[in-house]
Amino acid sequence: MRTFGLFLLFLTIGFGQTVEEQYRERSRKIIAAAIKDEDGMKRLAYLCDRIGHRLSGSEAFTRAVAWSAAQMIEGGLENVSTPKVKIPHWVRGKEMAEIVSPVRVPLTMLGLGMTGGGDVTAEVVGVRSFEELDKLGRAGVAGKIVLFHPPWVSYGVTGAFRRSGPSRAAKLGAAAVLIRSAGVPAANSAHTGVTNFEPGVPVIPAAALSEESLGTLERLVASGERVVVHYKSEAKTLPDADGANVIGELRGSEKPDEVVVISGHLDSWDAGQGAHDDASGCIGPLQALILLKQLGLRPKRTIRVVFWANEENGTRGGLAYRDQFKDQLKDHVIAIEMDGGAERPVGLGVTGGGEKALAQMREIGKLLQPIGAGLVTPGGGGTDIGPIMREGVIGSGVRTVGKRYMEWHHTAADTLDKIDPVEFKKNIAQLAVFAYVLADMEARLGQ
Repeated sequence: MRTFGLFLLFLTIGFGQTVEEQYRERSRKIIAAAIKDEDGMKRLAYLCDRIGHRLSGSEAFTRAVAWSAAQMIEGGLENVSTPKVKIPHWVRGKEMAEIVSPVRVPLTMLGLGMTGGGDVTAEVVGVRSFEELDKLGRAGVAGKIVLFHPPWVSYGVTGAFRRSGPSRAAKLGAAAVLIRSAGVPAANSAHTGVTNFEPGVPVIPAAALSEESLGTLERLVASGERVVVHYKSEAKTLPDADGANVIGELRGSEKPDEVVVISGHLDSWDAGQGAHDDASGCIGPLQALILLKQLGLRPKRTIRVVFWANEENGTRGGLAYRDQFKDQLKDHVIAIEMDGGAERPVGLGVTGGGEKALAQMREIGKLLQPIGAGLVTPGGGGTDIGPIMREGVIGSGVRTVGKRYMEWHHTAADTLDKIDPVEFKKNIAQLAVFAYVLADMEARLGQ
């Protein structure tokens, strides 16, 4: 018993510090530096105002890649690279929709990504579920414009009508599709987003409506009168374009082959500036790494920042990264993605690594209590890190209060003025603390 007691005393004196105790002072310095920092907002403002929206395949996306690599080099990061990725190239073109009978009313709409063009004037048939669509069958759908107007439940549930509704309607011969926006629209705005057509199914025009326009159509259809809409779209998909991920590192001092990834996606939809989705998710991780460099905090392991290509309509960047680093994924400690906007952060969700990893993450989270960003919960990740998570890499996603994100998400309202600089700086602080401790602590996450 005496020997065991001496052993415990030795642990307390030599190795008994908790992660919170060991990193308390350094985390305070990181948080203070992030709250004081102004360069992150300057970089975010440039990306939003000078480059703007960054649809995959666009000239703006190409400029964003070059600018991002230059910012990493300017910030002192190492091994900056832009590995090439072939990405989809969908072009919106001009679009419009209006009710032409029984009254003439313009509709506020936004075409869905990867849809087709066309000039359609047809009767509208409304359905509130896929079951109603299937019940109508080809006889009730062919040649018509299908209006999907399910009740709003959540992005996951209601978003299913955006993701697969156009394909299911086209399969039955629909000429075009209009849907309830997959979001919580602000005044008279509509949400875009990707839709997926099954192979061999006609790629028809499809668009989301504002709540106001949706309501007008719903009432007219419910009246029993024949409702006709004219919908014109120039949307088209061109051959795949040249794109790239953007990668930079702060190399580890002792275990450089072990990697902590912090990331966001560089592409955006072509409405607004893609400020919350996902310019903030790129500049946040970048500025976190730059601040660690400026503070002279070089961890034992490598921290790698990745700006992903093509999250919005293909996930090509995440797939390319998986293939590029397939032989090194066993050395990836964790991949963290910021893709939920830059409202006030509350913590991280974590998938993988078991109870031990969750406990370790929660211990690190205690260091973020001063800014209320230390809550760690099971379940988290991101679209771009999904491919490497499926290969066994622990994944994590930044969580915020999410009060208004779904108002701005995929709309023309996703602009820089919606970013609160104070809350954005807290996101930088959160990422910097988690990344630094995960890369520096003696025990690898989950071990």
